Amino acid sequence: MTKWVYTFGGGKAEGGAGDYARLGGKGANLAEMCSLGMPVPPGLTIVCEACTSYYKNGRIIPDELKPQVMQGLKQMEAITGRKFGDIVRPLLISVRSGGRASMPGMMDTVLNLGLNDTTVQALGHDAGDARFAWDSYRRFIQMYADVVMGLDNEVFEEILEDEKARFGHEFDTDLTAVEWQHVVSLYKSVIHEELGQAFPQEPEVQLWGAVSAVFSSWMNPRAVTYRHLHNIPEAWGTAVNIQAMVFGNLGNSSATGVAFTRNPSTGEKELYGEFLVNAQGEDVVAGIRTPQSITEAARIASGYERPSMEKLMPEAFAEFRSICAQLEAHYRDVQDLEFTIERGKLWMLQTRAGKRTTKAAMKIAVDMVDEGMITEDEAVARIDPMTLDQLLHPTIDPRVRREVIGSGLPASPGAATGEIVFTAEEAIVAEEEGRKAILVRIETSPEDIHGMHAAEAILTTRGGMTSHAAVVARGMGIPCVVGAGTMRIDMRNEKLIGIGVTLTRGDIITIDGSTGQVLKGEVPMIQPELSGDFGRIMTWADHARRMTVRTNADTPADARAARSFGAEGIGLCRTEHMFFEGDRIHVMREMILAEDEAGRRAALAKLMPMQRLDFTGMFVIMHGLPVTIRLLDPPLHEFLPKTDEEIAEVAGRMGMEPAMLRQRVDALHEFNPMLGHRGCRLAISYPEIVEMQARAIFEAAVLAARETGAAVVPEIMVPLVGLRSELDYVKDRIDEVARAVMSEAKMKIDYLVGTMIELPRAALRAHIIAEAAEFFSFGTNDLTQTTFGISRDDAAAFIPTYQRKGIIEHDPFISLDFDGVGELIRIAAERGRRTRNDMKLGICGEHGGDPASIHFCEDIGLDYVSCSPFRVPIARLAAAQAAIKGRA
Repeated sequence: MTKWVYTFGGGKAEGGAGDYARLGGKGANLAEMCSLGMPVPPGLTIVCEACTSYYKNGRIIPDELKPQVMQGLKQMEAITGRKFGDIVRPLLISVRSGGRASMPGMMDTVLNLGLNDTTVQALGHDAGDARFAWDSYRRFIQMYADVVMGLDNEVFEEILEDEKARFGHEFDTDLTAVEWQHVVSLYKSVIHEELGQAFPQEPEVQLWGAVSAVFSSWMNPRAVTYRHLHNIPEAWGTAVNIQAMVFGNLGNSSATGVAFTRNPSTGEKELYGEFLVNAQGEDVVAGIRTPQSITEAARIASGYERPSMEKLMPEAFAEFRSICAQLEAHYRDVQDLEFTIERGKLWMLQTRAGKRTTKAAMKIAVDMVDEGMITEDEAVARIDPMTLDQLLHPTIDPRVRREVIGSGLPASPGAATGEIVFTAEEAIVAEEEGRKAILVRIETSPEDIHGMHAAEAILTTRGGMTSHAAVVARGMGIPCVVGAGTMRIDMRNEKLIGIGVTLTRGDIITIDGSTGQVLKGEVPMIQPELSGDFGRIMTWADHARRMTVRTNADTPADARAARSFGAEGIGLCRTEHMFFEGDRIHVMREMILAEDEAGRRAALAKLMPMQRLDFTGMFVIMHGLPVTIRLLDPPLHEFLPKTDEEIAEVAGRMGMEPAMLRQRVDALHEFNPMLGHRGCRLAISYPEIVEMQARAIFEAAVLAARETGAAVVPEIMVPLVGLRSELDYVKDRIDEVARAVMSEAKMKIDYLVGTMIELPRAALRAHIIAEAAEFFSFGTNDLTQTTFGISRDDAAAFIPTYQRKGIIEHDPFISLDFDGVGELIRIAAERGRRTRNDMKLGICGEHGGDPASIHFCEDIGLDYVSCSPFRVPIARLAAAQAAIKGRA
């Protein structure tokens, strides 16, 4: 028979902290505290598997569960000397959720269960306090009707406020027993009126109603959203904890509170928390009354007049402080605690790892290493890599009021304020004039790249987390919100229409790329601080990791920023981005629109010094570190004008008729450009492009070597190879140029030629391609597109629906699809090294900055990951955590 129930109480427990997968975090920790001899009210935990069984069986409680729960209740009765439903000494219970991952406030709780019209009298007599009993009964009715019966809590709040006004009371605590009894009668009447049924009086019926409600709350909208945001699998389910009630609302010698063993905002080693006298736990979080400080130091610092727990209840406080120290030492981490004091007696209701800010997490981890509590590797493992964004970008001051006028996807973290501009050209003008601008577009294209560089932040009303705007913004380290569907852009009239507001060019907005919010006006910011704790954590991470971390950088400015964040080379330089800067786009268009090879070569001769200058700058900045340069990749039509106005302007510049230019643009248009004439296919069709880029690379290597005194070893990457013969053809052109430059410069240049694995065929034929390629870099953006047959620019239209309906768990463009795309990477890595055992392997798609994907890269033995500059610290930390996990 399946064991559905684990009991705890009286200093004994059937489970412990290691059983969190079955018992959930709350149940496992209650059992652990009980075994440690701490004052824990007795109870039982229904395992998480019961929740999954509940859903598999059409939301029906398993038959085997009920007798096991009733047996567990008998043990609680024996320990407490009370009986569930008894009319003399009734046992009241709480029913709470408790999944294996903490989801604070997301699921439902019922307190004071077991009260009815009879047991309320018994409770009042037993406690010697009728007011307390009727207060507890009204709390139970209000909570049970809301959570189990589905009657909105506001109905009861309205009744209570009306009755307080009628009785002339300001606070709930002012009501007498008789007045609470009257409120209870009104509560029961409104339930009957609204729901057509009486409030249940049978304790056992109440119990199973509450258990079902807690199971059901696993799938409520807020819990589903929280799981999605924090990558908590739906299949885990939640445990249910049934525990004997202890009462913090039994007069002025009773209280309830929450606390952290260290300050979760700053990391300081001090008790941090609040409590309420004569209250139950829900009162603390509901904000109905102003709580009091736990410690006297906190009371003085806050200026509160009401006494601290340390002064008001010194014996309970001393015991609580001792338990806090014991639990922190036992778990070797900051604890978040809930407690109740019943007539002077302290009871512990929960402990769990405390959530904390990134700044606090850094300080706590470093301090605990210094205190000898944890190792350096453990400190590294405790920092969530994705939270480092809080330290690397400006953020909005949390104390200010936000006037939200729209929202979208948080595509690139950080916050920025500026005036609205609707074109890339306007952004450049604003930058030149010293004005800060927010580039607002329906969607961006590669042509906007220069304006994106100039802008403080980017806002688009279309697109997803891997759209052009999102990818480029993350690479630049500037805030970005995409897919802001609550907003509309009227480009003709230059208007941005948001929630209750219409803004025009020049109006000020603020972008919060960490939350996806768009705010009206200027908002105060907090600037990032890379503190000493951050530096120590990153030093420990660098000692722990095996893989190196490179950056995706397209300009010397990108390279400089990345190196300051600890990048160990460039894993992807996208040369096409260089062609959009300044006047280069005009020369690029001249090359594309040339009638013959001679015309193309003439235009390329103008571009070559520009590329050489960029490459020289990057080689100098990265001297001593590897630099991987990808040859021209996108289809040529991306560089051409699109609108009639743009075509007219370009035609005038080039001395062409607009109609002729339109005809040429239409001829170059591709129906499916991501699978079209791009990458190595361009190099084969127009080898003069490869020759120009190769010459720029090798001449830059010569110049940089002479300037720095350090040899430069360029890594030249050929994109979109599917056939070895394609790579052979392009590599021959590169080698020919290399020989010529070395002869001219009278200098030997070591270099590597490799390829980007971004097609399934390339992954499957890696052992053959490796005969020519000296390294592989996995371009996971395109490999994901070509494996799934999904355009990343269009995926945002349906991927969220797939996630909501459980078709897929994660967006494959954000976190690597291990089973499909990952399998192709694994195959390519194994087959490539079978041919060339010293082959360098890396990853340079967006997944290079995703911690889960980095763990996969460690597992299959890649040499490096490459990511956008501002993700370098994230990747360094994630790579260290992956290596630590691999050694465990």
